Amino acid sequence: MKGAVPDGSLIGLIINPRAKQHQRDPNLAHRLQRQIGAEGIVRAPSSFDELGEVAIEFRQHGVELVGIAGGDGTNHVTITHLLRAYEGAKLPYFALLRNGTMNTVANSLDIPRMGPERLLARYLKSFRRRALTPMRFVEPNVLQVGDHYGFIFGTGAIYGFIAEYNMKDPRSPVWAAEVLARTIGSAVTGGERVKRVAQRWTGRVDFPDGTLFPERDYFTVGASTCGQIGLGFKPFYRSGETPDRYHMLGIHTSVAGFIAGLPNVWRGRTLGGHKTYERLTERATLVPAGGTVPYTLDGDVYVHEGPLDVACGPRLRIVTP
Repeated sequence: MKGAVPDGSLIGLIINPRAKQHQRDPNLAHRLQRQIGAEGIVRAPSSFDELGEVAIEFRQHGVELVGIAGGDGTNHVTITHLLRAYEGAKLPYFALLRNGTMNTVANSLDIPRMGPERLLARYLKSFRRRALTPMRFVEPNVLQVGDHYGFIFGTGAIYGFIAEYNMKDPRSPVWAAEVLARTIGSAVTGGERVKRVAQRWTGRVDFPDGTLFPERDYFTVGASTCGQIGLGFKPFYRSGETPDRYHMLGIHTSVAGFIAGLPNVWRGRTLGGHKTYERLTERATLVPAGGTVPYTLDGDVYVHEGPLDVACGPRLRIVTP
């Protein structure tokens, strides 16, 4: 969806046209454009290159509020391109319109569970009244993982879970719960699924002050600036505790030990020092013993060759309607 930019456009909306929800509702972009009228523009980039061009366009036109209609993956890819385009300039406000198969970040930030049109109506009301009543927002840091930006990072079993989850369409919280339940069942019977999901990562984690998580076999190494990781589980319970720091975990227990600790993870409590290393940090480097770091960032999966830096990125102003 491309067109002229109206004078005075201060709102920019980005839609992922390849998302299943948008394919089922192809008129969503047009309805959102009607909602914002001359105050803003809607773009549905069909490639990463086009998304980069849209991000530059938003900066050039002084867009003040960027709305993203999609889930965690769309958010992370869009934020990555916007941070690149806005480098050296003041970042816009962000509005998460949900509408993805995974909305873990929106859930963590208490964005109401409603459709993009209802959320946009709330955001517009707040934006239009900002001269009289400042917009309410939270200000979490993002993670910078290599040259990507996002909120929830994980190797080992976190990566394995997401890879298993991504194998089936349609993806949904129900399917995520089913993957978890089947994996637990597979652990009891010694099935193949638990071997795929609970794949481990071997290596060490170096910190700037010279300390480390020692080289060993890990159930997972994860980091986040959000409390939740999905399905209501809160392993990163210290996220947000200190600005410009993220919560990193090096869980080194067995599959059975982790399953036994799931009630604590649900309640946002530590698994304990006998099962995990924990650290609030601004930066860490994962040094793999096997040469690669397979990882997930906000539901997208990557494989990185060699040591991988995970740094605390900039704070984002995310509007809370």
